Amino acid sequence: MFYSLLYSLHDWFSPFNVFRYITFRTSLAILSAIIFSFMFGPWVINRLKRLSMTQQIRDDGPQTHLGKAGTPTMGGILIILSILLSVFMWGDLKNIYVWTMIVSLIGFGGIGLFDDYLKVVKGNPNGLRAYQKFGGQILLALLIGVFLYMNPKDPYADVLSIPFFKKWLFDLGWFYIPFSIIVIVGSSNAVNLTDGIDGLAIGLVAIAVLANGVLVYISGHKGLAQYLQVLYLPGTGELTVFCGAMFGASLGFLWYNSYPANVFMGDVGSLGLGGALGTLAIITKHEIVLALVGGIFVIETISVMVQVVSFKFTGKRVFKMAPIHHHFELKGWPEPKVIVRFWIIGIMLALLSLATLKVR
Repeated sequence: MFYSLLYSLHDWFSPFNVFRYITFRTSLAILSAIIFSFMFGPWVINRLKRLSMTQQIRDDGPQTHLGKAGTPTMGGILIILSILLSVFMWGDLKNIYVWTMIVSLIGFGGIGLFDDYLKVVKGNPNGLRAYQKFGGQILLALLIGVFLYMNPKDPYADVLSIPFFKKWLFDLGWFYIPFSIIVIVGSSNAVNLTDGIDGLAIGLVAIAVLANGVLVYISGHKGLAQYLQVLYLPGTGELTVFCGAMFGASLGFLWYNSYPANVFMGDVGSLGLGGALGTLAIITKHEIVLALVGGIFVIETISVMVQVVSFKFTGKRVFKMAPIHHHFELKGWPEPKVIVRFWIIGIMLALLSLATLKVR
């Protein structure tokens, strides 16, 4: 909106030409998303309190969490609102990839919103049934996957790129559609599983989206892509602005979600952000890199799978509690220590993912 208006003035006043630069608009998107979070945060939190949209704590979890009962949830509404307002201001709304990301964010966030509504308002502790929740996610991911697969502007629509190797490109053909569903739905639920203690998930999302923003910018810049020998994907560079908005909104929400949290993001936030990260990876062909930069999300998911399989077949638990962040809490680690140490590992994995640019 502002981008189109302000850039159109560059013929009369040359300084407005600065709005053509993605890096400049990304900086504005970050700042705008943070400001929107600060502007609307107190109102959203108070509104959630008044509507009794508060978190219910399970009795079988860490006893230190019982004091969190009554904390407002569904704060992911603030995250999504901040992202959308920032993107609408500084993004190129003629770009189909931007709209794909918007659909993913709102779609997965909407599924999470309905799940939160059933849990908090209707008093159903389980929310959506598994087949309803996963069915909705799979259907939305299928629509996104088919759309991207049939995109005539993408010469690599069905290609899987292997990091660390410049010529390892695998043509998956139509199988790329179910593969994209696995990536998007898996990413959405991985972030959801990680969102169990104050600030953990949103901090890791900020780290992941910052690293992905660098990769996206390079992939959309012809000169840099050729120099670093990565796939050049025309039009995807604009998603750097979207990444900036996600990063800014994550930092803004962390202000309220840091320990001890004033608000939780709920499924509306975790499913929405996870779905957006997965969609971003599919568009930019960084699916494997996403598993690396989001390594903590992967570990959290695997810990749940291992716990379930082990208990089902042996009757024994591998971890004191899953996801694995609860395991360390029950081992005696204070919650802030678990959070910061997981963030440190997340930063290390993000740096390793950026190293894939030079090791090819």
